[in-house]
Amino acid sequence: MSELFLIGGMALVTFLIRYGLIGMSGRLKLSPSVIQMLCYVPPAVLTALAAPAILMPSGDQLMLSYTNAHLVGAVTAILVSCWTKNLLLTIVLGMLTFLGWQWLLQLI
Repeated sequence: MSELFLIGGMALVTFLIRYGLIGMSGRLKLSPSVIQMLCYVPPAVLTALAAPAILMPSGDQLMLSYTNAHLVGAVTAILVSCWTKNLLLTIVLGMLTFLGWQWLLQLI
């Protein structure tokens, strides 16, 4: 039962923090430079979330070698995205590279 109160409390705090900013968004005027800086927030957050999973897949040490299938898949996805600018193709080829590389490593 205490877990439900904990989850409910976290949901309430998260909602109140976000609702305050959303409710003020119509009245708040941001300068163009602030709006331009806010455009960098999503890529920065995505990088902060993805980099540890890619570079430290086991969670305890940095793994920068060809045996890291996460890194090979991520590099493939980055190259495909820069080359084609196609999100679906980037996801499909990145995942196929990751899964194929992982399969090849198991054969070795």
